[in-house]
Amino acid sequence: MDKPIVQVAAGIIRNEFGQIYLTQRLEGQDFAQSLEFPGGKVEAGETPEQALKRELEEEIGIHVLSAFPYEHFCFDYPNKTIAFFFYLVEEWVGEPFGREGQEGFWLAQSELDEGQFPPANLELIRKLKSEL
Repeated sequence: MDKPIVQVAAGIIRNEFGQIYLTQRLEGQDFAQSLEFPGGKVEAGETPEQALKRELEEEIGIHVLSAFPYEHFCFDYPNKTIAFFFYLVEEWVGEPFGREGQEGFWLAQSELDEGQFPPANLELIRKLKSEL
């Protein structure tokens, strides 16, 4: 049986100090307590960029002014395949915070630790750290 493919758009929100805004996954979610780049599922009829802007407004209360495609890849989990669309977001309005009760904080790009993220993020974290 074919596994469902879920499209996910996520933002690498980076401030002028080279810090990236991360959130912690809530209890009850896959990989609860793991860190993640804010974002969510692409809905029917949406482009990944439209989904990114909608999700970041819903999840962390910011209005994205510009987002640039950074990385696109698929990752196989046992019950689904996730197609990730990561965008670099360096211009937005508002101060991000966890609107859904999740913890959110800024972390220096150099301090990203792939062990604190779901397995799908491994290569992305390595890429971000290699650019420093």
